Amino acid sequence: MINAPRGSEPLVIRAALPAEAEAVAALMVRARSTYYPDGMPDADADWPARWREAIERPVGRVLCAVRDDRLIGVASFRTPEGAPAETVKLFQFHVDPGHWRGGVGTALHAACLEQWRADGRRTAVLEVHAGNRRAQAFYAARGWTPAPDVPPDPDGHHLVLHRTVAAE
Repeated sequence: MINAPRGSEPLVIRAALPAEAEAVAALMVRARSTYYPDGMPDADADWPARWREAIERPVGRVLCAVRDDRLIGVASFRTPEGAPAETVKLFQFHVDPGHWRGGVGTALHAACLEQWRADGRRTAVLEVHAGNRRAQAFYAARGWTPAPDVPPDPDGHHLVLHRTVAAE
């Protein structure tokens, strides 16, 4: 947990529940819409169903950040298909734009690291949208660097970052 502003409940990081899939999907759309100026890819997808599937998947995890009974952050991760068991991929990481720069992302990222360490992961990877400078700065400040063994995406839409998962 992190310190909350006076009058607010503390921030709680916990596993997402299947019943929260619609709220998770809405949060993701709000966050992703900020860095896709021409419209979010797969805008017509059934995002609540996709999130429900991710939440119910027996491998991987979906963590959420909740304050005042409101979902304000979400992270989804698992070992990618074909990757070594000690590798984890952060597939989705979103904070509601109305809560940016308030410590929610930092607390959610710390909870991910804690879980990865508990699960015996050694390396984490993620893809970040090439135009999302805010997210790139966030990850860089938390030890993520360009993956040396992954060439740049030929379409230029994503950057692959990696991070060693070790006790700090």
